Amino acid sequence: MEIKRIVFNPLRENTYLVWDESKECIIIDAGNMAASENAILSDMIRARDLKPVMAVNTHGHFDHTGGVEYICREHGAKFACSSKDDFLMSREPSMMYGLKCNPVPAIDIDLDACDELTFGNTTLRVIKTPGHTPGHVALYHEASKSLFTGDTLFRESIGRTDLPGGDYSWIMKSILEELVPLGDDVSIYPGHEHESTIGHEVLYNPFIVEVINNEINYKG
Repeated sequence: MEIKRIVFNPLRENTYLVWDESKECIIIDAGNMAASENAILSDMIRARDLKPVMAVNTHGHFDHTGGVEYICREHGAKFACSSKDDFLMSREPSMMYGLKCNPVPAIDIDLDACDELTFGNTTLRVIKTPGHTPGHVALYHEASKSLFTGDTLFRESIGRTDLPGGDYSWIMKSILEELVPLGDDVSIYPGHEHESTIGHEVLYNPFIVEVINNEINYKG
């Protein structure tokens, strides 16, 4: 499995182009909002002779969904996201944080009802990780130990829980009970900033460390 990270939009969101030897690909968290960003993504797809089959979202925030409509329309891909995050996704253009938000198509594949996603010769495990949003998921490729964490887990930080549908106890439960047990050698590909590993986060992420050291009870 091959992974290409592309940083899009003013919030510097990480979009991931993921493919295998079959040339089928998925786009995880398509944050491309502008025509110039659409062109960058499509050029990368064409240069590798890839066939997009899904736009897959870890969650429904606008900085991660800006390019979904373009991908589905331009490349004939299906849209996969949890229906629990449907309330976050406006079907009409809107403004948020001073930015024009692109419309988002209806969900084709409800990740709330999926345990796995398959494209080409690759299968990703769908891990429910609510907390940043109610329907947030992580995507795990066991063979390469690659984990797409969206806005649940960042390098030495975690996602915000003060937005609609956010919950601190749930995001920590998701991290500590669903992601950390995958193992120290798992590489994480977050929705913002740089890559890390589970092992690094167990040692240096202050939100995780304070729980492990019994300095805080995340269950409230």
